[in-house]
Amino acid sequence: MPPPNPHIISQLRQLIYYHLDCNLLRNALFLAGRLHAYEPRSSEAAYLLALCHLRLGQLKAAYDSSRSSGSRGTHLGCSYVFAQACLGLERYVEGVTAVDRSKGLWSARNSWGKHTETRREHLPDAAVVLCLQGKLWQAHCDTNKAIECYAEALKLNPFMWDAFLGLCDLGVNVRMPNIFKMTPEMMSVLSSSTNEETPLGILDESPPSNALSQSQVNVNIANQPPSSNDPFSISKNRINGDVRNNAGSLALFEKFNTKKNNVAPIEPIIRPDTQIFDTPTGPTGGGLEDSIFSGKEISGRAAAASISIEPSLAPLRKGRTLPGLGMNFSIDAPPKMGTSIVRSKSRSKGDSGDQDNPTMSRSSTTSNGASDLKRTVSGRAPQATANSRAEADTSNDPGAPQRRSQRLFNHVRTQSGRFASSTGSIGAKEGRELKKTKATGTKGRSANTFNVGRVVSGNRKHGEQMDTDGKEQRPIAHSGIHAAAQKPMVNERVKEFEGLQQLLDLFMKLGSGYFALSHYQCQNALRCFNSISPNQRDTPWVLAQIGRAYYEQASYLEAEKTFIRIKTMAPSRLEDMEVYSTTLWHLKSDIDLAFLAHEIIDIDRNSPQAWCAVGNSFSLQRDHDQALKCFKRATQLDPKFAYAFTLQGHEHVANEEYDKALSAYRSSIAAETRHYNAWYGLGTVFEKQGKYAFAEQHYRTAASINPTNAVLVCCIGMVLEKLKNPKAALIQYSRACELSEKSALWRFKKARVLMTLQEPERALVELRVLKDIAPDEANVHFLLGRAYKQLRQKGSAIRHFTMALNLDPKASQYIKEAMEQMEDEDEDEDM
Repeated sequence: MPPPNPHIISQLRQLIYYHLDCNLLRNALFLAGRLHAYEPRSSEAAYLLALCHLRLGQLKAAYDSSRSSGSRGTHLGCSYVFAQACLGLERYVEGVTAVDRSKGLWSARNSWGKHTETRREHLPDAAVVLCLQGKLWQAHCDTNKAIECYAEALKLNPFMWDAFLGLCDLGVNVRMPNIFKMTPEMMSVLSSSTNEETPLGILDESPPSNALSQSQVNVNIANQPPSSNDPFSISKNRINGDVRNNAGSLALFEKFNTKKNNVAPIEPIIRPDTQIFDTPTGPTGGGLEDSIFSGKEISGRAAAASISIEPSLAPLRKGRTLPGLGMNFSIDAPPKMGTSIVRSKSRSKGDSGDQDNPTMSRSSTTSNGASDLKRTVSGRAPQATANSRAEADTSNDPGAPQRRSQRLFNHVRTQSGRFASSTGSIGAKEGRELKKTKATGTKGRSANTFNVGRVVSGNRKHGEQMDTDGKEQRPIAHSGIHAAAQKPMVNERVKEFEGLQQLLDLFMKLGSGYFALSHYQCQNALRCFNSISPNQRDTPWVLAQIGRAYYEQASYLEAEKTFIRIKTMAPSRLEDMEVYSTTLWHLKSDIDLAFLAHEIIDIDRNSPQAWCAVGNSFSLQRDHDQALKCFKRATQLDPKFAYAFTLQGHEHVANEEYDKALSAYRSSIAAETRHYNAWYGLGTVFEKQGKYAFAEQHYRTAASINPTNAVLVCCIGMVLEKLKNPKAALIQYSRACELSEKSALWRFKKARVLMTLQEPERALVELRVLKDIAPDEANVHFLLGRAYKQLRQKGSAIRHFTMALNLDPKASQYIKEAMEQMEDEDEDEDM
């Protein structure tokens, strides 16, 4: 079988990426099949075929297509797609193994800053692969390795939001300033990307004092905490036990090594020698010289090494490489600004014309004629003498008009601080470029033909003239170039740096809010989210987190208002709608809950959130069997949806089916270990079964996950009270009152335990506060009567007993017994 045409292969790959970018996945899959037919043994073809299957949601097909190269780790793309398919197919160990075997292909990759409107990296870098590896370990229930992978991913790329969410969901304590900060990788890419777009002439002519140096940009990095004390240090990254150097330096090293020229061994940050690269270097670093020699051959740098640092003697024009030799016969390198450039006007022309002396005065530069346009192979100007200049002036045709450039040179008076822009604007984007010469004496030679002999040997006839389309470059002051071009370059770098820093600040606020909410510090979360700018705060995701915070605080009215705003802003949003439906369940808003359920079902009936809303609606109507069917449907659609299992367990408890409830709660914990509602449900079942020790254990586990929930703390106190441990119960009730000062139930239980412990004075303090919170509660007045009775205040006791009797006539038997006992005690004392 003959080998396939490489042009066909290239075109197919281009078409596949085109259709993938346009989200025409079936077209891309068809083309990937044609490519795989041409190259059945190619890993690249297998990768593109597997990628198309993965984008279409065909996990098993993606698994099979990428297995050959992906499982062995010989192709990074195949390994990445194979691992993603393994994550969806719950084959976590295979995915982790494939990623580990391809570690040599991705451990040094860093694609940050390389994705633009016209450029992208198709293969993942180290941060992306580490995030996927963390997800695989988390799904495999290996929390420690998942945390390690997530942390390493965030070290390389602080914008890896998935990794941050994974750490928060695992309950890890992290420090925000150590995550969302400017990393050396980002600074190196930022500097190199800015320098590549910098005009060459501007860099050469810019004095270091006016340029934004690398040391100035790196001020924030220098102010960061030392890497030795920083768990998210960037100096050395440890990935699964492998200590490697800075990824940013490696990325920069790769960047320099992709050039055609091979120079001396490159350090992570290159600082060129001025004697070699002929460029005055200031405090800047990290790739400025890369833009100077971008795309040049090694011979170009060798030629540049032999060129003087002084300005050239004549206007410059485009160089042309001699075919087959790889030698650049371009004219002089750009002039460099230095203290030795400007010489005194009193310098004689004879001195300036010496071939051995590379420097010359401004006067001699402006007084040279057309003969100065000649160049030799080395790029050095030929020897300029008075005789040669005179010969050039007299050998021209007397009848020929005088050249415009000659007229300009005759009228220009040299200045010590100025020189022609033609010698100072090589590579400048704003500068004009001299047109290629047009032969006037040779018939049949086109204007685009460039005779090497004329350039190399300088054998232009004196009768020929160079026509530059009637436009000669005007002498422009060096200060004008610097003011016009250097200032925008500096401003652009500063703006880019400031924009990146502002984005990191925004991520820090969002991350701080989500971290606080994941640890159920709801008040801190609300404070962080409210500190965000209004345009960012009034977005569905941020408002959903605010609504969840209100829900966890049991502020159901505020949560409802927030979710209403979300539905108005994003009517088709499904995320967090299960929380909204539970909020309406607590508010007993059956009509609103039913409408929400119908609305979500119309949007996507295959979403677990929709069936949770329908189940909550049935539950509010006391139809527990129908609610159970809905919750089971939600778990079938998404077996990892822990909240649906929890709601299913609540319905089993309502039906007094405790064994089924235990199974549902355990399934919820298996789906999400930190789902405290399921732990609370287990404690409730054990408490109803009379297993108070098991109930206390599960309540404490739930409280350790959500330590700010007063309900969980009070449940622990109730179990301890049943275990005949009132002192420990009092501690829990006191803590619950601190967490929820306006709650009447926790304060009432605390007062009741104080009465049991024979501390009526302390109980009376709590009951007086409770009377102001709930003045019409019969139990409060009854307990006040008992407290006054123990304090021997008979009048106050009878008054509160009477108020309790009026508020709750059904409890008259218990109240009358307490009043009679008080009278009997008085009779005993009289006897």
